[in-house]
Amino acid sequence: MDLFLAGKHALITGGSKGIGRATAELLAEEGVDVTLVARDPAALAQAADAVRARRQVKVVTIAADLSREEEVLRVAAEAGAVDILVNNAGAIPPGGLGSVDNETWRKAWDLKVFGFISLCRAVYPAMAARRDGVIINVIGAAGETFPANYIAGAAGNAGLMAFTRALGKASPADGIRVVGINPGATATERMEMLLRRRARDEFGDEGRWLELCQGMAFGRPGKPEEIAAAVAFLASSRSGYTTGTILTISGG
Repeated sequence: MDLFLAGKHALITGGSKGIGRATAELLAEEGVDVTLVARDPAALAQAADAVRARRQVKVVTIAADLSREEEVLRVAAEAGAVDILVNNAGAIPPGGLGSVDNETWRKAWDLKVFGFISLCRAVYPAMAARRDGVIINVIGAAGETFPANYIAGAAGNAGLMAFTRALGKASPADGIRVVGINPGATATERMEMLLRRRARDEFGDEGRWLELCQGMAFGRPGKPEEIAAAVAFLASSRSGYTTGTILTISGG
């Protein structure tokens, strides 16, 4: 299926690994030029090489800390005209109310919650001026399931879901679509870290983390490529009547 994305430009945060990298690789296969943003220049360079190996599209990398407003504005300026914004950066630590202190909570939200919002604010006006653009927020299923042992993430994700729905409700007036994706457990480095912690707590042995995957739908976590495929479709004109909604990909 031709998604009619060739020649578009996508800005992807958290683009050096996991879902962000898989999204960049898939969009490149569709002929999309990509700008990848993450904190680690070496990881970005490695990801850029992997993207170019898929197809010779233009790949630009920007090393930045999106928890800082001035860095968000720099990224938006350096990226230039953006047709597709994929907000994906951010990792909120696990823990209950008593174990996540204020500093940790605020720092995590500065990147994941306010980072998403700030980059939307920075990119949106130019999209509105062209009356064309798609914003896809890769959020997380904890915003629907509300795990108490991931309280900062659950609350942050729920807030981003509301933000996505509210902005997506208004954005058609500017010719823009705004949608969200809530991945469930997905086979990334972060998922392994979280499962290792859970295995340590439950079994006393973090090496048994793979046992925790057995009860998942289909007996496995999702693949980053499966999330990336949804991003590509939602970004395309094939999904041109979709806005203000959240797609959950959790195996049911």
